[in-house]
Parts: sequence; structure tokens; C-alpha cells
Amino acid sequence: MNGDARLYELLKQLDIVFEYIEHPEAPTIEIAKQYWAGHDAKHCKNLFFRNHKGNRHYLVILDCDADMDIHAIERQLGQGKLSFASEHRMEKYLGVKPGSVTPFGLINDHDNHVHVFLDENLQKASRLSFHPCINTASLLISQKDFMKFLDYAKNNFEWKKLY
Repeated sequence: MNGDARLYELLKQLDIVFEYIEHPEAPTIEIAKQYWAGHDAKHCKNLFFRNHKGNRHYLVILDCDADMDIHAIERQLGQGKLSFASEHRMEKYLGVKPGSVTPFGLINDHDNHVHVFLDENLQKASRLSFHPCINTASLLISQKDFMKFLDYAKNNFEWKKLY
């Protein structure tokens, strides 16, 4: 399996079952959609932001079909002016490169610095899909197991109506 071996070991330790889909590099939702056809999971768009001062970072998780601009996200989250985090910040806080942002990157956020916002519409999905810290594969896991992962990660998270 491609991806971070530590992630797969952790999922095993947490007794999290997942379906693994290997595919060519898929750095955007538009590209990835062609590899998800026929799977019953709700595929997610993961956006990594920093605040204006650069001292707070946010992972925003939306339905892959959600169409939101950064100003709408700023208003919904109430965290002030946001900008996309740099490649350096992605690597520092999530251990990922652009096009591979995923909540599974929280295993690399040892100080629990990143705050996670999840669109409340995702609560309706029985299974969710994310990259496993690289964009050449996708993992499909149950909603319950995803919550188990977030509880393990210990990052603050909250459900918000994002669109």
C-alpha cells in the first residue's frame, strides 16, 4: 500500500477497517473523481488554511462537490482573514504535500496545533473518503471509524454548516 506506513499501523491498532483504492496521482477533486466512480463513500475536499498572523491553522473538510470560495469560508468559520497555507506549513503541520491534504495528516501534528472544521452535511454519510497522506490512493472508512480516528488525534474539531 502506498502512503505513510505509520498511518496504516495506527489504523490497525485502532481497529479501523478501510477500503484501499490505488490510483494515479490525483492532486485535485476533478482528477480524483474519475477514480472514485462506483464507490459508496462521500468523497471529501480538504482545505488547509492559516490565519492572517500565521499562528493558527485550520483544516476544513467539505463534501467534494461543495463549491465555496475562501471569503465564504472566512464568514462561516468566523476566524478572520484566511489564506491557503504554504507548502512548508502543510509539511510542518500535516506532513503532506500540496494535492495530498487529508485529515490523516493529523498524525504528524504532535502539538495538536491544527483546528479541524467539518461540514455538518458529512454527518449524513455512512462512509467517507480521504487520501492516506499521498494522492496516489484513497481510503474509504466508516463515519464511526473516522470519528474514532479524530478522537485519537486529539485535535480540536467542530461540525459547522459550511454551505
